[in-house]
Amino acid sequence: MTKYKLKSDFRHSSQVTLTSYMANENQLINDNDNTSPSSIDDDNNVGGIDNHGMIMDTEQQNENNRSVSIGAALAKCNPDMMNERLQCSNCGRKDSNSVVLNIPDQKSVRRRKSLQNPPNPTLTAWLKERARRSCTKKILYKKVPIFQWLPNYNKSLAISDLVAGFTVGLTVIPQAIAYANVAGLPPEYGLYSSFMACFVYTVFGSVKDSPVGPTAIAAILTRENLHGLGPDFAVLLCFLSGCVMLLMGILQLGFLIDFISGPVAVGFTSAAAIVIATSQIKDILGLTFSAAKFLEVWEEVFAHISETRLWDTVLGIVCMAVLLLLRKVKDIKVAPDSKEKTQIQCAAEKFLWFISTARNIIVVIVCALMAFVFEEHGMKPFILTGEIKAGLPTFQPPPFSTSVNNHTYNFLEMTSNLSSAIFVVPLLAVLENIALAKVFAEGKPIDATQEMLSLGLCNIASSFVNSMPVSGALSRGAVNNASGVQTTFGGIYTGLIVLVSLKYFTPYFYYIPKASLAAVIIAAVVFMVEFHVVKPIWRSKKVDLIPAVATFLSCLFIRLELGIVIGITINVIFLLYASARPSVRVEKMNSQSGYEYLCITPDRSLRFPSVEYVRKSISKAGARLGYSSTPVVIDARHIQGADFTAAEGVKSLIDDFMRRNQALLFYNLKPSIVSVFQGVHPKDLRLCNSEMELNEMLKACQTTKPRPSENCNN
Repeated sequence: MTKYKLKSDFRHSSQVTLTSYMANENQLINDNDNTSPSSIDDDNNVGGIDNHGMIMDTEQQNENNRSVSIGAALAKCNPDMMNERLQCSNCGRKDSNSVVLNIPDQKSVRRRKSLQNPPNPTLTAWLKERARRSCTKKILYKKVPIFQWLPNYNKSLAISDLVAGFTVGLTVIPQAIAYANVAGLPPEYGLYSSFMACFVYTVFGSVKDSPVGPTAIAAILTRENLHGLGPDFAVLLCFLSGCVMLLMGILQLGFLIDFISGPVAVGFTSAAAIVIATSQIKDILGLTFSAAKFLEVWEEVFAHISETRLWDTVLGIVCMAVLLLLRKVKDIKVAPDSKEKTQIQCAAEKFLWFISTARNIIVVIVCALMAFVFEEHGMKPFILTGEIKAGLPTFQPPPFSTSVNNHTYNFLEMTSNLSSAIFVVPLLAVLENIALAKVFAEGKPIDATQEMLSLGLCNIASSFVNSMPVSGALSRGAVNNASGVQTTFGGIYTGLIVLVSLKYFTPYFYYIPKASLAAVIIAAVVFMVEFHVVKPIWRSKKVDLIPAVATFLSCLFIRLELGIVIGITINVIFLLYASARPSVRVEKMNSQSGYEYLCITPDRSLRFPSVEYVRKSISKAGARLGYSSTPVVIDARHIQGADFTAAEGVKSLIDDFMRRNQALLFYNLKPSIVSVFQGVHPKDLRLCNSEMELNEMLKACQTTKPRPSENCNN
């Protein structure tokens, strides 16, 4: 009996190669007279040839090969087939004793059967399968990025992160106190918002430059939606925002950020910066009144302008000037670039950079010392921050009910008062963090879904320590990047500095003048106003100014969250209009043989909003320019997709052309689109895929008039 080795086809094809490794052809024919054609012999007492033509011993064959004997059916075949030289499927060698038979191996048969008759999994089985696929090393590294860099973390990286984290910590303390004031919350809530998110983002964050904490935009959105109801609502908003972001990340909704276009984002950030700066005017002037909206603030400012405090105003203006000047100190050239710098010059550069980077804390400390000296001498020229609750916050769940002005709000009433902020705040927080990431990404792709997951966890964890909503701050991100941060571990040092300040230094925050904190905020947000992009937008595409201006004015005079919704709506309307009114190019052309035809080229896919417009355009062009006799060729090279409505429209278009005996041909139509069109059974769908086919079809259409039953080419 001649033994054959079965070579499994890894692509599950039914064609497999059987290689003879015993006896000769005569023995094969003689032995196979008494052998069934497809019997399988499990006798493995002989050696074999492996997939690469190497001799295998008995043990190797037992492990890797199955023996198949070929009987009378093969013996009756042409003997020349036995000598046919076929190339081995797994290597470049040729075997003179190879034949190809359509005998699939058992594994491929089982696989094919499972694909043809897939079982209907239960919900439990489906969940188990999804969990199994999710629990891979690749997914773990992607969802918990700390595992990517922690094994390679070394001393030099730790030093860089320590310097960056310490510098950002000095920046975030005065900003946190000021942002709490912007949000209408007690100062300690700004500090409560500045440490827990840093710890969580270190583990789950994917952007090393992003220092998560209180931001100007999150603070002003919190203020506009609190309605003076107190800190408990801000903490609940932080928790719910985190839940929404986490859910968006789980559902892979990172693409939603793409619907916020550049002009809309510019209009929103510019309006938000002006609203934030306006909210600090009263502290610069030393006024005391309650107002939240842009116009209301200016009305109150002019109503109380006579109550302006001179020294608060002077201090606020001087602080703003000093902050803006110190911002430029780092750009001072200590030595020419062409010369090698000495140690003194290098030290001077680092000193200037540190002064510029830590300008906020320097200004606040100097102002607090001035206020302390005045207080010791019995003078109170400035309005001070006042008492800040000392110590660390209590770790507890966010409040799901609270009492304000002798009225108890349950969870549903609290969420009802927060209304749209539950969805707008997380969306804008993710947008702010993605914008920060893109600035320092250096061309690397940003995973918006992962940022949603990490920011969601940051907000949920922060809500357990009485935090308001948090996100990545662009101003602190610039400090982080300039400080040379290497990993997200820099956030650990930032959080520790905030904890130390809460534990030991809160009594000294009493002397910080409110005017100095207002100056810190105004000096930070003034660069968020992006009027400089108006000219490039005007030069590139003027219509993009419409959503930008609409968003800016709506955010400024109505509400921030409504303004960005209005801007997104206008953008979506523009997208729908462009989809419903595609460009249709019409031109007269000649084929290779000189046959004249009308070429019509739609510039995009056929979807239901544009079908009627395209149908009318083609029909009108065929009647006017083609004189109802010249063949019309639709060049479908740009049509990447179509739907049922498009198929119905094409069927109607074919009927129109058949009624007036005018040829209608489709050129370069993709097979997937052809199947969509054929699904509605058009009477005469004529297709061509090359210049030669088109020329032949035009020739046929010139000699005979098209009939409903005629098809020039299928």
